[in-house]
Amino acid sequence: MASKDKAPEAEDGAETPAEGGEGAPKNGLFKKLLSKKMLMIAVPALVVVLAGAGAGTYFLVIKPHGADKNKIAKADEIPLTPPQVAFSDVPDILVNIQSNDGTPAYLKLSLSLEMDNDLAKAGMTALMPRMVDQFQAYLRELRLDDLKGSEGVLRLKEELLRRAGIAAAPYKVRDVLLKQMIVQ
Repeated sequence: MASKDKAPEAEDGAETPAEGGEGAPKNGLFKKLLSKKMLMIAVPALVVVLAGAGAGTYFLVIKPHGADKNKIAKADEIPLTPPQVAFSDVPDILVNIQSNDGTPAYLKLSLSLEMDNDLAKAGMTALMPRMVDQFQAYLRELRLDDLKGSEGVLRLKEELLRRAGIAAAPYKVRDVLLKQMIVQ
């Protein structure tokens, strides 16, 4: 019976828990940390943490100092004088437009044309009758539904700009500005 009470001897020189004390649990924990599953989780997590720390350092510490220099350089490049722009007023246009129920409807427009410089503005005065004719031909074909909402106004401006560019052939019209638009 004495042989049954004795602890079995370890094979191959491994220590038993009684002999090694705390050696066995440490060895098991170390093996768990180096297992393939833990390495497959820990290494990418460590890479993500290091990449985040590097990016945070770059954007919060290094980048703002360089951005201040760029802002100062851009501030020096901005011209103090506004760009050359000339505005030419188009005579008021009053046209009848088509309504849905056949009742007469009228559209009154006050426009201004934006051009590159005063030379283009002076040349535009000679071309103004052609431009008014182009505008009136287009405006007479409009219906009340075409002018509803902001989308209708934007389409109107785009079409007027296209026609102004055609009528003012040698000169470039940048934009058509609506000063007044009355539908009655």
